[in-house]
Amino acid sequence: MKLLSFSHHGRESWGAVIGNGIIDLCQVLGGKYPLLQDFIGSPDFDRRDELVQGRQADLLFADVTHLPVITRPEKIVLLVRNYMDHHNEVVAAGLKREIPKFPPLFLRVWRSQTGHDTAIIRPSISNELDWEGELAVVIGKGGRHIAESDALSHVAGYACYNDASVREWQFHAQQIAAGKNFVGTGGFGPWMVTADEIPDPSNLKLETRLNGNVMQSSNTNNMIFALPRLINYISTIFDLVPGDVIVTGTPAGTGWTLKPPRFLMPSDIVEVEIEKIGVLRNSVADELVTP
Repeated sequence: MKLLSFSHHGRESWGAVIGNGIIDLCQVLGGKYPLLQDFIGSPDFDRRDELVQGRQADLLFADVTHLPVITRPEKIVLLVRNYMDHHNEVVAAGLKREIPKFPPLFLRVWRSQTGHDTAIIRPSISNELDWEGELAVVIGKGGRHIAESDALSHVAGYACYNDASVREWQFHAQQIAAGKNFVGTGGFGPWMVTADEIPDPSNLKLETRLNGNVMQSSNTNNMIFALPRLINYISTIFDLVPGDVIVTGTPAGTGWTLKPPRFLMPSDIVEVEIEKIGVLRNSVADELVTP
């Protein structure tokens, strides 16, 4: 099943994809779960197929504005250099980096995200906004010290993510969060595909396109740290809760490593496509600064 968050005439909601439309499950359940993450953490999540059985779409995609799949996650935990090909291109670009012994993590805030078919915002203080297509994992069952052997049972679903990075701010210090948290830079969507439809997330083709041209082409089997290890490691630090998001790192093909570098410009279109999930599409727009 595909689940998504959206806005319709200023009202935030969430629902299930059916054909070219959406069943507004938030309304079906009488507003019992205001946010998708609330539903994911509830007993009703296991009856999702029953809830949509025999129902028709309430809304067309054209009627809604896509929101980030999980609009207000408690935690968004992201990986740095978790693909060997990207690690190699970073080293080739002149940064001295060793292959990490442990997963290198950083955090995003939920207000830095944006939805499918909305604009990623290039901040007014930078001309170095870069793309990073990635697989996002939504936690369904929380916990601490989750064993690798049990890790995938804690996953509610998978989505596409564009961890767009403001490069010169990222490199202000060894801690890269400054370049990863500008408003409207984290594309997340178009929906979450529930984990029962992707029993093996370790072999998914990932492709990022800029204005139709392929910039990144890889497979999740190229990750340095596979998803079970990531969940195990992250849950050792944090108490994971339903709706938490883990963004698993980007493969080679980022703009700053090109010669000359290529950064995102207003009117560019970036698409992140992941096998069995779909296509996340975002335009690029300049930040509007009011005096």
